[in-house]
Amino acid sequence: MLLYIQVLRACAALAIAIHHAQFDAGAIAARLGGQFQPLDRIPWAAGVDVFFVISGFIIVYSSQKLFGSPGAGRVFLVRRLGRVVPLYWTVTSLYLAVALALPGILNSEVLEPGFILASYLFIPLERPDGAVQPLYTLGWTLNYEMYFYVLFALTLAWPKRTSIGMLIGVLLAATVVGGVVSLPQPLDFWTSPIILEFAFGVALAHLKDQGLVLPRGVRAAFAIGGLALLLAGANASLPRPVAYGVPAAFFVAAAALGAERVRPETWLGRIGNALGDASYALYLVHPFVIRASREIVLRTGLGPVIGTWGYVALVLAGAVLASLLVFRWYERPMTQWFRRRSEPGRLKLA
Repeated sequence: MLLYIQVLRACAALAIAIHHAQFDAGAIAARLGGQFQPLDRIPWAAGVDVFFVISGFIIVYSSQKLFGSPGAGRVFLVRRLGRVVPLYWTVTSLYLAVALALPGILNSEVLEPGFILASYLFIPLERPDGAVQPLYTLGWTLNYEMYFYVLFALTLAWPKRTSIGMLIGVLLAATVVGGVVSLPQPLDFWTSPIILEFAFGVALAHLKDQGLVLPRGVRAAFAIGGLALLLAGANASLPRPVAYGVPAAFFVAAAALGAERVRPETWLGRIGNALGDASYALYLVHPFVIRASREIVLRTGLGPVIGTWGYVALVLAGAVLASLLVFRWYERPMTQWFRRRSEPGRLKLA
């Protein structure tokens, strides 16, 4: 794994956690009769778009030996399922258990069996409120991820250049069709323009494979330019792939298109690398930390003592700690177990 990509993954997950923690801080302030002014000039939710571009890049970058190989699509999907499914199914099951046991502590739920099954199978369906989200709402991003994985797996039978061309072409064609034809779910979900962000990452991986190495100054300009574009597009009426996806591609280009550094050389790099490893856990676990922290703060009277920004800091510290523990003691062992059980003796962990 490229070190700066690891750090960028950590930043993307933290941005999403900050976004949700600030929203919750506002709710707590209202409950306590106060006010909270979030740092809303920064579009924290764009962390999702950074993840999508990174995903497109990493999937191609880490699959060099699979292109054109017999059974490559199956091997790839088993590896991806082993990476994504265990923790996601676990948090979904935990969320379902809490929704059944303590329905008042969570937001309104959709507990129809078919909807629950679709949530586990990464099939996007529309809820009664019109949102196309699974039972555990953060799973909407994984519905896109799994769709991208399937498309990529279907192209792996061809040589790399052909595979990449086909993949980008399918993503482009899907968005065109979705833009001109009214489609039912889940086809409407799968043809959203946001899927172009995976294509951005795929294209960057191809550039890296062609040997493109940008000087440090150019990569710094990409990072600064990405931030400027992100801030400029936050309040503009632009499609999400333009407002968030293009800046995300700038960030990934800055992180990936330099000389490879796979080992952190400083304590800051080691922290970024560790949190990058745990970024998937941080993304999925932080809502549980937020909800638990809210209940503790409200029931113990700590709200006025620590203040709303103190609450945000508490939530982020707890979420980071929880994600590191979950990754070390649950996510990584479960991923290894899943892969051994799925294809013993053949799969080597990436």
